[in-house]
Amino acid sequence: MLHVIPLGGLGEIGLNAMVIACRGEMLLIDCGLMFPPIGTLGVDIILPDFTYLRRNAAQLKGIVLTHGHEDHVGALPFLLNEVSVPVYATRFTLGLVRHRLQELGVKADLREIEPRNPFPVGTQFKVEATRVTHTVPDAVGYVVHTPEGPIIHTGDFKLDPDPIDGLRTDLERWGELGDQGVLCLLSDSTNSERPHETGSERLVEQTFERLFRDVRGRIVVSMFASHLHRIHHVLDLARTLERKVVMMGRSLMRNIEMARELGFLPSVTDGLFVPLENAATLPPERLLVLATGSQAEPRAGLSQLAAGEGPLRLGPGDLVVLSARAIPGNERAVSGLIDQLLWRGARVVYPDVEPGVHVSGHAGQPEQRRVLDLVRPKNFVPIHGELHHLHRHLATAKDSGLSPAQLLLAQDGDLLVFEEGQGRFSGSVPTGRIYQDRFGQGVVTPDILQERTRLAETGFIVAALVIERASLSLLAGPQLTGQGLNLDEQVLLSRVAEDARGFFLEMSHQLRGDDARVREELAKAVRRAFKLYTSKRPVVVPMVIKV
Repeated sequence: MLHVIPLGGLGEIGLNAMVIACRGEMLLIDCGLMFPPIGTLGVDIILPDFTYLRRNAAQLKGIVLTHGHEDHVGALPFLLNEVSVPVYATRFTLGLVRHRLQELGVKADLREIEPRNPFPVGTQFKVEATRVTHTVPDAVGYVVHTPEGPIIHTGDFKLDPDPIDGLRTDLERWGELGDQGVLCLLSDSTNSERPHETGSERLVEQTFERLFRDVRGRIVVSMFASHLHRIHHVLDLARTLERKVVMMGRSLMRNIEMARELGFLPSVTDGLFVPLENAATLPPERLLVLATGSQAEPRAGLSQLAAGEGPLRLGPGDLVVLSARAIPGNERAVSGLIDQLLWRGARVVYPDVEPGVHVSGHAGQPEQRRVLDLVRPKNFVPIHGELHHLHRHLATAKDSGLSPAQLLLAQDGDLLVFEEGQGRFSGSVPTGRIYQDRFGQGVVTPDILQERTRLAETGFIVAALVIERASLSLLAGPQLTGQGLNLDEQVLLSRVAEDARGFFLEMSHQLRGDDARVREELAKAVRRAFKLYTSKRPVVVPMVIKV
């Protein structure tokens, strides 16, 4: 009997973590995080709930990683702080992971693997990486050979016929396995609603060459720092156009340095780069800027340029290229960033006005159908996507000829059982989301998040009373100081203070000696008075000062 248990990634974009369990041993595929949506105040990252893995730590024999994006590896340091197991990945993925682990002071047993070279994990699993094309180098899917039959996990993939690095998705191997019989296909659903094939990265290459050719000012390109294929082409173009390159963004610098050390940027030399502080001395037509911040992150390089901060000042004649689509939820922020750049006088090109500046790294419907037709699995589970993505991928699988009994719509925490070639649901395991800051120094509980949201919506008031210690008479106050209030509400504070003052004068001498009771009644009085004028109930922080 074999179990497949998604701990994340089925019902959301991110948190990718899939457990495969058999005869008392477990294997984890990916260990990703998710970035918080708007409204999760003070939360930097969201992690899967690893309660199930902690409870079964002795059974976990290894973790295999498909590629180096945060939604697939970002939670790894937090799990390895609690569970010590070998981690298997390709060379570039290990390079990204190694730096992140060192940054957080986490030690790990990291083991480099090669596609098509099977390796054992425990006694129940023989694992084989299969090359896939994605937006980051060295991406792979996995074939997990189990006593019940092989499982194919595609990872994130697309079928680019002419990838920048020449390494295509290994359809030949998947086809061989399909001929032999595949127990279950777990396949990327991110672009399942797109009816057309995903474009080749060569389209971006050609678009950049056309756009850059006649630019008389500076060229600024912003993309995800992990998109090394695209970065490599931009660097090659800069050399061809005899432009020096400035890097703005710590993650970008780190990834390029690491990629050069590992040999993934063989044509790039030190002479291509200049420090940011020297960039303003170069003629605009001799400068290309690589910047983080395509998602309008406040502290990123592109946001600094848009705000006019730092030594570089954009202006007419400069070209800014946003080589990424806005992540859902970021649209307004990215739109505001574009407007800021336009106010600087620069020409701004982004996917909505020039589709060729970005192509996705995920397969569309025709490519997903091709994989289904090739593998012909006994069971199919769509992964990596929100519920509507999973549903649409199931529809494609049904069109490919799979019967309803072969289609398994799973969600996080579902326990799928595979026995004698058939899959079924058999309960669930604990799962969920853990909200916390990026360095794991504090978990943000739902109650804390709710309180932060309330603070943001209603504001808060510090109310202070000054009482004479011996006589318990009122010397001053309540004095009110508000945060998160609009101008009209700030003006009302003096009137609210006057109305709230009466509560203390009505208290008996005995109750005035109880500081806790005075604070409680002070908070009630301020909230009550404030609500009379505004219908809002802000959070009130009462203070009693005795002199």
